Amino acid sequence: MNSNETAVREVLGQLYEAWADGDADAFADLYVEDATVVMPGVFHQGRTAVRDFMAAAFAGPLKGSRGLDEPQSIRVDGDTAVIVSKAGIIMAGEQDLPAERERVATWVLSRRDGRWLVSAYANAPAA
Repeated sequence: MNSNETAVREVLGQLYEAWADGDADAFADLYVEDATVVMPGVFHQGRTAVRDFMAAAFAGPLKGSRGLDEPQSIRVDGDTAVIVSKAGIIMAGEQDLPAERERVATWVLSRRDGRWLVSAYANAPAA
């Protein structure tokens, strides 16, 4: 594993640490200002929109949950990284991810001022 791949994996780790802490500010700080998030029925544009969405989720339906993200492929080309992962949300009180909530996610990270940040995120049901 090269240093860029390690750095990209660390960003995902930081995202899920922020998730575990229910910290929408720390979560959103890992996104570029004009980031996009696309999920079934959802489109968010901008770091503020990501922060607001996650703050509401952490206070409500995602309280006590944890995110799961297992990279299946990481490609780094210059200052851009593309990660395809198996992903999902393990809700409070659950031990495992139910198959019906399994997702395939695509992350696009950009290196800006020496720091890797999320530029775009999208997911779709795995099945």
